Order: sequence, then structure tokens, then C-alpha cells
Amino acid sequence: MSRPQPLSGFPELLPRQRIVEQQVVDHLRRAFELHGFANLQTRAVEPMDQLLRKGETSKEVYVLRRLQSDERDTSDAELGLHFDLTVPFARYVLEHAGKLNFPFRRYQIQPVWRGERPQGGRYREFWQADIDIVDQGELPAHYEVEVALVVADALRGLPLPKVTMHVNNRKLSQGFYQGLGIRDTDEALRIIDKLDKIGPDATAKLLIDGVDATPEQAEACLKLAAISGEDASFADEVRALGVSDSLLEEGLAELTAVVEAAASAAPGFVVADMKIARGLDYYTGTVYEVFIEGEEHLGSICSGGRYDKLASDGKNTYPGVGLSIGVSRLLVPLLQAGRLDATREVPTCVLVALNHEDDRPAANATAQRLRARGIPVQVSPSAAKFGKQIKFADKRGIPFVLFTNDEGDQIKDIRSGDQATVDLDTWNPPAEDLHPRITAE
Repeated sequence: MSRPQPLSGFPELLPRQRIVEQQVVDHLRRAFELHGFANLQTRAVEPMDQLLRKGETSKEVYVLRRLQSDERDTSDAELGLHFDLTVPFARYVLEHAGKLNFPFRRYQIQPVWRGERPQGGRYREFWQADIDIVDQGELPAHYEVEVALVVADALRGLPLPKVTMHVNNRKLSQGFYQGLGIRDTDEALRIIDKLDKIGPDATAKLLIDGVDATPEQAEACLKLAAISGEDASFADEVRALGVSDSLLEEGLAELTAVVEAAASAAPGFVVADMKIARGLDYYTGTVYEVFIEGEEHLGSICSGGRYDKLASDGKNTYPGVGLSIGVSRLLVPLLQAGRLDATREVPTCVLVALNHEDDRPAANATAQRLRARGIPVQVSPSAAKFGKQIKFADKRGIPFVLFTNDEGDQIKDIRSGDQATVDLDTWNPPAEDLHPRITAE
């Protein structure tokens, strides 16, 4: 059998990289639960009509198909792998609405699949960590502020480069386009969403060709997209462009509330940015994108927004607002560049050394005594020379080796060389050594 080749877009992490990923996921889980979000897990597949009903996603959906189909059973013929966690969550809310208490707060941390061209920070299979707040009938605007602050709190505790959340409001942008006289505001938003990728000249041409904008209207759209600011002064800059519309004013008021609240609770985290559009059609209010400063080429590592009609059965509507942290997009480039690492590649804190192979039962019992007190332990794989057993531990980053001899049980810190006789029922490693830790460049 020839050596297998990696599949582009499906990152697989090494053990110490996986430790970093697990600790980040655990940190996010704790942060979300501290804010009262309940955990959910939804199935990997959804009906195709659900996956394709909002936004331009048809090119990204992986279709589920059995290798040998059964003409009598077509139950999986119209299923696809979910490309995000928002659409499955909307379906979940509709399916279980009678059993949920509203407003409903949930978090999900799961893999998703997206058939796009793999490149830096973009993958075909990747992990996301989502939070959403959904209510029945109406969703108060203060939740649009809250989800931003939850993410600020969650990211603040991670050893990451500085990140900034860029926010806009779809009502603001659509109202501005309406005030200019552009009819297809949804398409205009999709075009503006490509601004960073294709540049202003190509964006202006798309506006002229795609929504029949005049050169003057296209120029005004680009002037709006150029406005940003860390405080409410951005609203004055928008009004100075001379466009008036009631929807524009509504969006300005909502975005101002988000920016002002965030500036007070998380200074420097949120920036109003009029070019943020979000390409998916289901967003209706505040939209968010988070970038690593200096690594903007990776794209947003967290995004989301408010949606009012994504979850609706025709009789009841469940508006919501949510944010999704791209765990893989955030971590994989930093891990591959060596900017994040773990202090060791195994959970093990103590290696129990073997004098002779006949001592293995006693060594296993010793290891179990330590495990009973929450200390991760493994027994040496062989009764090799002690130097080789220490080398085994050192290669994996295991900080302590336990020897048993005539003097009793002795713990050796192989980093410093210090060795001391200990009571196994009371000895504890330093807190910073008990579990692997994330280190940052």
C-alpha cells in the first residue's frame, strides 16, 4: 500500500495541537455556560430544501449519497451535510418549540462541512462554536448587544493575538441603498460583501451591472462602506452623505446602541464598520465579523447576526441573534505557524517507572492511587534502564517520574533534576503541571 496523501481542506492535528484545540473548546464551553447558554447537538444532515432556502450556498453543500442506492428507499436522496449550525438550529427550534422555554439560549460546538476551495483559514471540514438567543414572536434588541459581549468575554480568556469585532446593521445598509433608489438591496449587500476580496473598482462595476446602479449610486455605496469608527460618531458620517430613509435611521439607532454598550463593557473590542454585510440572506439586523489584528487575510474568525424569519412555520416566528466562532479557522493557522502550542503532547503528569517487569502489577496499583486523586498517570511501557524511561517521559513532555526503591516512593522533576521522597496519598504536583497548558508565541 502506498503512503496516503493528505486531503486538502480536511485538517488533522497532531496530539499536542489537539490538546490546544480541546482546551480552547473547553474554555469556550465554560464561558458560554457562565452566561446561561444550554448545550445542544444537532444531526449532521438536513433536508436540501432547508439548506438551500436562504442565501447563495448551493455550491458549498455536500450531498449525502449511498454508494449503492436502493431504488425502493429514497429517504436519503435529498439530504446534505450542514454547512453551518444556524440553519440546523432554526429547524431544531421549529421541531421542538413546544418543549423549549423562550427566550431560549443555546450553544453548539460541532464540525460542519462546506465545499469551498481550500485556502489559508478556509477548510472543507471544520469546527464551529455557536451561541444563539431565540424568542417567540419578538426578540428585544438588547440581545444584539449581549451576544457581542459574550463573545468578547469568551475570546478575552484565550492566549490569542488581539481580535476586533466589526459590526454593521443590515437595516442601515439597505435603508441607505433604498434612499439612493437602488431596488435590489439584497443583491447590493451581497456585492458589497465582496469588497475586501475584489476591491472598490470591481465592486462598483458589479453594482452597475448587477443592480443597475448609476456610477454616482455605486460611488455613494462605496463611500458608505468606507465609514468606520469605535464610537457613535460614525452615525454623523453616514448622515453627512445626504441620504435619508426611515429604515436607514432605524439601523443607525440599533447599531449605535450596540457600539455604545460595547465601548463601555469591552473597550476597544467593537468597531462600527459599514462594509460588513454578511452574504447570507437570512440576516436582518446587526451583523458581526471578528478579525485577528494583523491576520485579516485569514478572513473573519467569528461572524453572525440577527435573523427574524429564518425559523418560521407560517403561524409562529422565532427571531434570533447569534454568533459563530470558527474554531478551526482561528486555531489551525496559528498552530501550523507555531504561534500556539501545548506544554506537552499527552495528558500524563507522572510516569511510574519500572524496576523490573515483574513489578508491573504493583506499578499499576500505584498509578491507580494517584489517578483516584485526579492526577493523570501512566506506567512505563517497559522496564528499560532508568535513563531510557526518563527519556521516554521527556520526549512527551511528562514532567515527573515516580521511582519506588528501598527509600520509598520518590518523585523526580526531570526538568530541574530535583528528586524527593513523597507520600503518594498526599503529594500533588504544582497546579500548572497537573494538566497541559497552552503556550503562545
